[in-house]
Amino acid sequence: MSDITLTTAAARVPGEASAPRLPPTHVVGPIAWAKANLFNSWISTAVTLVLAYLIVRWTIGFVEWAFINAIWSVPVVNGQAQTQACREIKGVGACWAVIHEKHRFILFGTYPYEEHWRPLLVCLLFVGLYIVSAMRRFWNWTLVPIWAVTLTAIGILMWGGVFGLEYVPQERWGGLPITLILSTFGLAFAFPLAILVALGRRSKLPAIKMLCVLYVELIRGVPLISLLFMASVMFPLFLPEDMNIDKLLRAQVAITLFAGAYLAEVVRAGLQALPRGQYEAADALGLTYWQKTGFIILPQALRLVIPPLVNTFIGFFKDTSLVLIIGIFDLLTAGKTAIVEPAWQGFGIEVYITVGVIYLVFCFAMSKYSQDLERDLNRHRRR
Repeated sequence: MSDITLTTAAARVPGEASAPRLPPTHVVGPIAWAKANLFNSWISTAVTLVLAYLIVRWTIGFVEWAFINAIWSVPVVNGQAQTQACREIKGVGACWAVIHEKHRFILFGTYPYEEHWRPLLVCLLFVGLYIVSAMRRFWNWTLVPIWAVTLTAIGILMWGGVFGLEYVPQERWGGLPITLILSTFGLAFAFPLAILVALGRRSKLPAIKMLCVLYVELIRGVPLISLLFMASVMFPLFLPEDMNIDKLLRAQVAITLFAGAYLAEVVRAGLQALPRGQYEAADALGLTYWQKTGFIILPQALRLVIPPLVNTFIGFFKDTSLVLIIGIFDLLTAGKTAIVEPAWQGFGIEVYITVGVIYLVFCFAMSKYSQDLERDLNRHRRR
């Protein structure tokens, strides 16, 4: 054995590093993972094979329905879509022609047809605003004028009435812009409100603490639908006769208050999870309350609760669809209304899949970004 070792060592070129040895495939890697998790016993193997068979069958069936046997367009005669071809296949294939014909209504609602470039540009501005806000090099005061300019441009585009743009009342707004407006403004105002309420719940002043507790418990004790009904029906009864607040603004306030209460509890959890030594160290440095909170406590507390924060953001982004009960045409409501026309009744699956894909894109982007952000902010803990 020693002779073999000496011969091998002598065969090496002086100064040349030996090649790294790879771990055996039966210990690590996809094959080892499959053996340990999917085929570690006969029961596990049987379940794996059955599930694999069902998944393959479902995938093949979906591909045939959604792509191979699908109908992508239908002829239009005298402004009426001829949907006989879609009905003749009797569900064997999808009728994506409904999306081809109704995609503008689904995305932009009853907004004037000739002005659809304006809500389309608004959606692109929102997406650009999200991308810029996600870049850490913009996490300073420059983000404030960026938000102010972008939101002003969005308001000008949606309302019009200036710069030669046709005025469009809010009753004509609908579709994806409404969903983005409600979710963006709601969370943008709810997040700072939640921070103040969470700090107020931990305040040593009894009056402030009691008000914050009352607000959180009252709002969290009722469903969002009831708040929307209150904002739409009951709130105008308390206003003077000559004062009328727009329905969209009332819904926005209700969503903001509701989101603020839930986010406040998430932020409070982060404050309570922070070690007491951080508070004592900040006090020892002679920092004021707001300096201690802004530079020491809040950054660490928010970093601890990134997953539940983003989970709440995603939940409220989807909850904006509840505004349909007060007659606001959000993305989901526009999709439902698109298939009310008799020619397209019976093709709701295609519309709901399309709307679901749009929600999935935004929600998955938030989830993926939160995972990357959490990994970057907690990188020092793995050192």
